[in-house]
Amino acid sequence: MQRGTIDRPWFDNRTFLLLIALLSTAPLLWPHIPPLVDLPGHIGRYRIQLDQGAPSELHKYFSFQWALIGNLGVDLLVIPAAAAFGLEAGSKLIVILIAPLTVLGIFWTAREVHGRVPPTTLFAVPFVYGLPFNYGFVNFSLSMALALLAFALWLRLERTSAARPRAALFVPISCLVWLAHAFGWGVLALMVWSSELVRLRDQGRTWLNAAGGASISSLPLGVPLLLMIAWRAGHAGAITTGFFNLHWKVFYLIASLEDRWLLIDAVSVAAVIVLISAAIFDRQLQLSRRLAIPASVLLIIFLLLPVRMFGSVYADARLAPFILILAVVAVRFRDRTPSRTQNRLALVACLFVGFRLIANTVSFAMADAEWGRQLRALDHIPEGARVLSLVGLSCDAVWPLPRHSQLGAFVIFRKNGFANEQWQIPGAQLIRVHDPEAEPFLIEPSEATYAESCVLRARELQNGPKLRTADQALEQFPRHAFDFVWLVEPNGFTDRPRQGLKLLWADEDSRLYRVTGG
Repeated sequence: MQRGTIDRPWFDNRTFLLLIALLSTAPLLWPHIPPLVDLPGHIGRYRIQLDQGAPSELHKYFSFQWALIGNLGVDLLVIPAAAAFGLEAGSKLIVILIAPLTVLGIFWTAREVHGRVPPTTLFAVPFVYGLPFNYGFVNFSLSMALALLAFALWLRLERTSAARPRAALFVPISCLVWLAHAFGWGVLALMVWSSELVRLRDQGRTWLNAAGGASISSLPLGVPLLLMIAWRAGHAGAITTGFFNLHWKVFYLIASLEDRWLLIDAVSVAAVIVLISAAIFDRQLQLSRRLAIPASVLLIIFLLLPVRMFGSVYADARLAPFILILAVVAVRFRDRTPSRTQNRLALVACLFVGFRLIANTVSFAMADAEWGRQLRALDHIPEGARVLSLVGLSCDAVWPLPRHSQLGAFVIFRKNGFANEQWQIPGAQLIRVHDPEAEPFLIEPSEATYAESCVLRARELQNGPKLRTADQALEQFPRHAFDFVWLVEPNGFTDRPRQGLKLLWADEDSRLYRVTGG
């Protein structure tokens, strides 16, 4: 393919693409803290991490010990960011950077494969705000941004560099991606291997020979496998479950852009699936095998992955937006000469990107206002308090994200107190919670409360989860272990006076009680 022989159209102009990357940050700019579901819990962990070695009330309840694990991306970056800007602003800055890094990875990959950025590639941009990012899986999202950039670099060096220098460079790059999050490294390795498979097959090799050659070419990315084995060998007890739930797989694909409004989010995904399908049947479009095959490999892995792997939930769902990203980036026009059709499609793509960014911006602003209203409870909580957080969740698939589910973590990083929402998954986090008096309301998911129907349904299942209503939690929690109880949109809650609890503050869907006795 000859590069640079055709004038670049406006939708492939570097300034325009950089502007799109910068605009992708818009939904994150207004909120004081990006309203991603799990992000408050992560910031709580960063507070604990940063306070090691300094006098802090947090030492009564939490300890932290550094170790080499494949889940440290933002945890490491927040150290200099917090020193320069403060914990909350530093965390926000890192999260903001993930969006344009992912967009630049998308554009760079498209340019390396197609020789330019086709107008169809723009349709992949909104998936930056996909399910895993909106849920606040920030280490995962950072690693996927790095994986896309690394994959584009691999494709660039394939044209411009010898194999040995590239191999030497990708040993540290693959380790860096793994350190951010092991999932990103796995996706990078799969993309590189399947892309190499197509390249060698196109050179005339048999599929078997091409697979062997691709494996040899991908060996520089294998070093983190040794780190992975050492990491997981010491944490064999983490739960892996939920294989082959096909109906959930379909739901996760439809929910790739899950945010607030079912119709808007699902129709947006459908529009992109129509575009991908058109590339299969339309004579003007085609799919690049260098990306279509990697997308297909990721789809197979998505179908095989469990819901929970090594204790982490949504292991399979995290892949869904990136399958669609790769599939969209694979789409191109057969005729590379700019045409009226391409210009029109580019304009439609810009409208699609703008519409999605506006929807995300409005949604995030609404969530920020909701958080601000609910966080007024903190005004009544003193420094170092022990707070039992109880939040309402659903046992059914509901569309609006449960952005209130980790609000209790604000107690940790704003009040230096205890809240029962930190994750303690073997090998996945580096903190330990040591307040045995708070059992069984010690760690996540002890904050979750459910409707009575959910609790009854769970009891009927063999080895089903032990769920509680808010009323049951208020009866069962150890009163001597907590100073306050903070209910945020609780389920199964009866608003009535309770022995040993004094109501301090109330909002339309939240309550704060002081614990006065047993």
